Amino acid sequence: MTEFWENAFNEKQLMWGFEPTASAIVARDFFARTGVRNVLIPGVGYGRNAKAFLDRGMSVTGIEISDTAIALARSQLGLEIPIHHGSVADMPFDNRQYDGIFCYGLIYLLDANGRAKLIQDCYRQLSPGGHMIFTLISKKAPMHGQGARLGDDWYERAPGLSMFFYDAASVEREFGPYGLLEVSEIDEPTHGGSALPFINVICRKG
Repeated sequence: MTEFWENAFNEKQLMWGFEPTASAIVARDFFARTGVRNVLIPGVGYGRNAKAFLDRGMSVTGIEISDTAIALARSQLGLEIPIHHGSVADMPFDNRQYDGIFCYGLIYLLDANGRAKLIQDCYRQLSPGGHMIFTLISKKAPMHGQGARLGDDWYERAPGLSMFFYDAASVEREFGPYGLLEVSEIDEPTHGGSALPFINVICRKG
């Protein structure tokens, strides 16, 4: 998967533009209401979502596997935030606890063990009373079922790129043990002017 994303960033550069995702805006507003001061973003990419939280005065730390994405964050978006270079599979990269954790998209690219470890690792780095928000691709997405079937709701969409599609049952199964607080649907705009259905999951550490 590392090679897939390095190639994607190299070929398309700022392929998703400069503006934060709709889910990042929702997370930013939620974190602002709940008094979050510091945010960890696993899979920060080239930083477009980080800007949403920085603009509200929150500090941000990222994790990113792609050298190219980190370079773009520095050179194109001017981000000087700490970014740990590596895979989320190798978390934790520091011993800090964070008031808020925001993970957009990344988790559904992992297999079942990888998803479970990411959720556990994020929960461990969450401060008591803190919130973590994950944005997941929904089974309602039109590409669900396309590509080689690797397992239940899990498909190889392209060489080196597999995707797991979520519904209410899989959200409850994977996030229920980690203070699942709220589940909502959100449409994320695409480059073509359409939108894809995603699911936002909010968990709170008691």
